[in-house]
Amino acid sequence: MGPLQGYRIIEIAGIGPGPFAAMLLADMGAEVIRVERCQSGMFDFSQTELDFLNRGKRCIAVNLKTEQGCDLFRSLIPQVDVVLENFSPGTMERLGLGYADLKQLDPRLIYA
Repeated sequence: MGPLQGYRIIEIAGIGPGPFAAMLLADMGAEVIRVERCQSGMFDFSQTELDFLNRGKRCIAVNLKTEQGCDLFRSLIPQVDVVLENFSPGTMERLGLGYADLKQLDPRLIYA
């Protein structure tokens, strides 16, 4: 329960302020789905459980460097309210997942 209950947020795994902000949003009741980096078909989630910044979040592993991974990410967009990413400027655009690309899937999307 909290003031953000009913809101759904996708956090692209990173370091620093992005995960901290997503943790605070989860603390306030938002459903946060953390997209972890996955280079091969496998991912060890045991390390994410130790990170206190993942408190209250769900985690999925997606390789955003593949078309399949990007398609999976795009399929989540109509179901969320916010995309929170913490990459260097231009990274999401190079992947075809920048604001201009995603707002076509959901014009009400908030991209931070």
